[in-house]
Amino acid sequence: MTRSDWWKTSISDISPGIIRYYGYPVEQLIAAEHVGMPSMIWLMTRGELPTAPQAHLLERALVAGVDHGPQAPSIAIARMAMTCGVGINSAMASATNVLGDVHGGAGQELMEVFQSILNDPRPLPEAVAAEIARLRSDNKYVPGFGHRFHPVDPRREPLVSAVETARDEGTVEGRHLEVALEIERQINLNRDRPIPMNIDGATAIIYAELGFEPALGRGLFILSRSIGALAHAWEESRSGLRNKGPEHRSVLPDYLGPEPRDVP
Repeated sequence: MTRSDWWKTSISDISPGIIRYYGYPVEQLIAAEHVGMPSMIWLMTRGELPTAPQAHLLERALVAGVDHGPQAPSIAIARMAMTCGVGINSAMASATNVLGDVHGGAGQELMEVFQSILNDPRPLPEAVAAEIARLRSDNKYVPGFGHRFHPVDPRREPLVSAVETARDEGTVEGRHLEVALEIERQINLNRDRPIPMNIDGATAIIYAELGFEPALGRGLFILSRSIGALAHAWEESRSGLRNKGPEHRSVLPDYLGPEPRDVP
């Protein structure tokens, strides 16, 4: 068997009887007690294995983003797709295909905001204020904050606490955490009803602190949420329902078109 330069990769080395990821034999990765899925995600996207504390912090973020029920469009779409007779892979793909800039992309956007602020030579409060002003002047939300369902996102506190612990233990520097908390402080100044940091914001801190690029932050969230899509698609497949739409068939959408009329 000959090698070819048609495909070139630094990731996997595959030949008869051999499977290596970045040089690590797959049989050793399988047998290693300390190598789990977070470590494999890190290895495949970064080229090296993480330390145990790094893998643990990554795992916290992945756990937090798994599911948000059919209130989340991606999960509802997975369930609807399953009632249309498609395979479970198609239902999962339908879910992940709608994780875009509005639903699922705020974490990546916040990681980009972190980069902009940390590259600003001004003191942190001034840099944050300038970035918030820029977003508002562009008529944009501050990504990673606010939730249409939760007055306080229950995932924020344990994730932020995990980063604080990791910072105190020297696993991460804490610079992105500091930026996020300053954003949270400033957007809530003089507000009676606070704007909470949401799951996108809290996981963005972790992914940024661990050194992932913003685009990978979105990819990691999609990996996490695909587990929820799998679970909901499988559950819906056993419901016996067919062609399930976004609302019960007894509920009709409002019609806003012309009154009934004859064809001329």
